[in-house]
Amino acid sequence: MNPSRLRQPLAALVLGGTAAFLGALSFSAHAFTNPPIQVAQGIEYMSGGAARDEAAFMEMVSPRWAATIEFGVSDGKGAQQPGFPAKALVEVRQKYTGQVVMDVQSQAPYMLARLNPGAYDVNVTLGGLTLTQSLVVIAGVPARASFVWPSNFDMASVTPPLPQTQALAQTSAAR
Repeated sequence: MNPSRLRQPLAALVLGGTAAFLGALSFSAHAFTNPPIQVAQGIEYMSGGAARDEAAFMEMVSPRWAATIEFGVSDGKGAQQPGFPAKALVEVRQKYTGQVVMDVQSQAPYMLARLNPGAYDVNVTLGGLTLTQSLVVIAGVPARASFVWPSNFDMASVTPPLPQTQALAQTSAAR
């Protein structure tokens, strides 16, 4: 039996399998990128979740972060409408001193933050309406706060227009 005859199909199988695996990796890498980790007032945070893949990623990594802050608008039936296209101002204050520890703007349904253990008041302002919740961060235990604006909130006034909507408006105005 010729050993080289056996090696050729085996090599083709290994290389073909590796190429298919690398091809799958490159496909998934092009389909989605992680939201960037940013720093505000010395605190790392990540904001994202506007797209379905990104929202799944944010949910997956949220247990590794000290705090998850979620934003949404009620659909009027007890559930949240999907997506959150508006920019919300997020202010995190120490509960008992009132000192601002983080002041950022989020434009997505999820914000993850590496807050130090402690008690905080989180104020989120959208279109002049501020919602406040307490958040207690315990070392090793992820904390979560969910801010849901009422269904009668005027989201249109705080949502930036889509590019195609702006183009239609400009075309209509020019006529």
